[in-house]
Parts: sequence; C-alpha cells; structure tokens
Amino acid sequence: MTPLCLLLFFGCVSAQVGGELELPGAKPGISVIEYSGFKVGYDSHAKLPAWVAYELTDSEVKSKVADRSGLQFQPDYDAGVPQAEDRDYRRSGWTRGHMAPAADFRWDADALQETFQFTNCCPQIEYMNNFSWAALENRVRDWAVEYGSVYVVTGPILGDIVNGYIGLNRIPVPDAFYKAVMAWDGRTYKSAAFVMHNTDLPQPYDECSMTVDDLEELLGLDLFQALPDEMESVAESVVDRRFWGI
Repeated sequence: MTPLCLLLFFGCVSAQVGGELELPGAKPGISVIEYSGFKVGYDSHAKLPAWVAYELTDSEVKSKVADRSGLQFQPDYDAGVPQAEDRDYRRSGWTRGHMAPAADFRWDADALQETFQFTNCCPQIEYMNNFSWAALENRVRDWAVEYGSVYVVTGPILGDIVNGYIGLNRIPVPDAFYKAVMAWDGRTYKSAAFVMHNTDLPQPYDECSMTVDDLEELLGLDLFQALPDEMESVAESVVDRRFWGI
C-alpha cells in the first residue's frame, strides 16, 4: 500500500484515499457487493457486474497457495441479486469470462473461490478471453510486481448489445470490455486504461490503450474517485507510455 504520508505533499487528508482508491463513484442502479479480495458494482437489470475493483500487490501475485482445479462458476446466493446460471452459458458459444481474474487471487483459497461467482462473470468470446484479454491480465500482474501494487477497475461495456443475449435469463453479451489501472511512481500516481472489443480478432493491449479520462467519458463513471481532485486531473489525463512500457 502506498504510504499515506506521501499524499501530504498535496495537502490532502490521508483518509480521502485509504484502502479504497480503486472504488468508482456511485451510480444509480449499481449495488456494491464485497468479497475477500475485490468489490463488485453489480447491475441487477443486466445481471452482470458493471465494474470490479481491487488492489493487487506484489506479494499477492507471487503467492500461489491456492489452486483453481475443480472450481466452477456458480451463483452467489448470499448476494441477493438476480444472476446468470451455468445453463445460460452452455452451448451459447460464449465463455464464462472472469472480471476479477482467478490468477490474481491465488493468495487465498476463499478469495480464489469467490472469483468463480456469476457476480464476477461476463460472456466473452473464447479467443479474446484466452489470448488478448489474458495478455492484458498478465501485464497487470507484471505491473503489480514492478511497482509494488496496482489499483484495478475492470468490467463490461454493453454498448448496443450487437451479439444479443444468452440463456433463459437473457444475459446481455457485452460489445467490449475495459480495464483501468493506477500505480504510484514514487512521486505521483500514473494511470492507463484499455478497451477491447468482444471479438475473435487479435487486439494487442498497447493498441487498445487510452486515458482514464477518455474511458470515464465513455462509461459515464468516475473511476478512482477517492483521488483528490488536484491529483486526479493530472493522473487521469495522460498515459505515460514509458512508465507502463507500452
């Protein structure tokens, strides 16, 4: 976790950031579900997560104590929200795509199991899930190791729902997916955002990058809203490609 004393340089109250820098601002119709290692902003109408947010640390990436073998997606009955079921995905042509990646939560068996809830799942085309999106997820883990921790917000972009709906629960297939990351460079925060279309075409993540400001405009959502305004305006307005190595 970034030492809070570093924020005093900006005349901020440390409690403004705390441990929830990654949480987006509130939005009507979105309820927050808390898990061991991540939080979900859940859209009950779409029966999909609108966003998933968490901090990923160097030690969490390096810890491999839990194994995903045998784990399968299931509804989170304790959440009290309408959700997809496994039968919605069967023979649909779409894979069960993690928003909070299972590989980010191998540091704890319970945290890993919680990523296999349908509150953390979206329909993704197989190639994107296994290649383009997976490459970006791997790069986020690299950044967590390189910078000690990263803050991540990720989720679907429903768009026009050009691929329709799946299953009896009519789960919309998102047009695209986004991921925003924030890290401390020793002096200030740096951010980058990425959008990938839900297609089977190759999408190198460096070619899918944009500023967090541009992503926020696209989503109508205030990401990293705990950042004080004077830091947010700088951190979210530019992608430092040298810092991110893209």
